[in-house]
Amino acid sequence: MRELAGRVALVTGTAHGIGATIAAALEAHGATVHAHDRDTVDVSNTQQVEALVAEIGRIDILVNNAGGVVGQVGRPLEEVSDDDWRAVVDANLTSTFVCTRAVAPGMKEHRHGRIVNISSGAGRSVSLTGIQAYASAKAGQLGFTRQTAHELGPFGITVNAIAPGFVLSNPTSIAQWERYGADGQQRLLEAIATRRLGTPEDIANGVLFFVADEASWVTGQVLSIDGGHSIF
Repeated sequence: MRELAGRVALVTGTAHGIGATIAAALEAHGATVHAHDRDTVDVSNTQQVEALVAEIGRIDILVNNAGGVVGQVGRPLEEVSDDDWRAVVDANLTSTFVCTRAVAPGMKEHRHGRIVNISSGAGRSVSLTGIQAYASAKAGQLGFTRQTAHELGPFGITVNAIAPGFVLSNPTSIAQWERYGADGQQRLLEAIATRRLGTPEDIANGVLFFVADEASWVTGQVLSIDGGHSIF
């Protein structure tokens, strides 16, 4: 299947797990993929992102996957510093804004674009991490998705979001899973309709749907890929 042949994609947050799998899936379906992580570009930094986009040239697909909890764990609100808050918001929400703003002019010029924001079930409900800034930033991504879908739709650009459930995709999620212990792990599995955790491939499949030509009339939507966790 090479249905994305000729398309150019920029995927952020590709060091491992979900981001790396999304990049590989897009490439397998024919896209030319530019995969970047914080080791190569700070996607919350306007100058670095604009330089990257100028270097790439035409970009047809943007997947804003960069984010995470930047090494933090859940703490009482009064123990969270301003710097703690900003670090998580910048990694998740500011990066989405900066990257989307950078690619929008080119997509408008070509009257085509696909933007997919990887949010979280934390953005629709509460975060299992207990990190206030993470839940807030992920919810902000969903609001940003709807607003930019409305703004960019007349230019042939769709903007959608995916809200993944619990996926063992990186050292942080693995450590979180291990902290639950056997009883906590069982409780989480019992709250998932399919009784299993997600895989990075599950999330990548959702991205492939949103970027396909067949999804040209789908925009401003949030797809929960969580095994049914959000229906409870």
